[in-house]
Amino acid sequence: MFKKSITAVFILGLCSASAFARDDIKDYSIPDVLASANAKSTLGSNIEFYFGDQTHPKITNDLGEFKTNKKTNAVNKSDFEACSWVFLSAMKTLKDRAVKEGGNAIVEIKSNYKNNLTSSETTFQCGAGTFVAGVALTGRVVKL
Repeated sequence: MFKKSITAVFILGLCSASAFARDDIKDYSIPDVLASANAKSTLGSNIEFYFGDQTHPKITNDLGEFKTNKKTNAVNKSDFEACSWVFLSAMKTLKDRAVKEGGNAIVEIKSNYKNNLTSSETTFQCGAGTFVAGVALTGRVVKL
């Protein structure tokens, strides 16, 4: 009888934990995140970034489209803090790819959270849950 009671309590605990799980997908400001000191130190200035349909100088060499999908621990962080952190992680991955490919810019950067491609010059999408936040981006590495 005691084992059955403990098993029942354990199963109820698992069910209630999943009931509290969340995955809130929200838009966050690209300029606000890129204005931070953390963004400047993480991304540097040797690669240029153009979001959505932003105009950019003429492309002299298109080196391909690349994707990144990053997650971060969201525990004890606001959604904005977690999403800003993981956005910079995704941007750093794109930047590192541009350097590796010999590019000097990434154009047409778009959010691709859960394979839902969205284009914006001013916002990115982030999924924030109870324990994890995630950002997925896609962009074309180019030489300008």
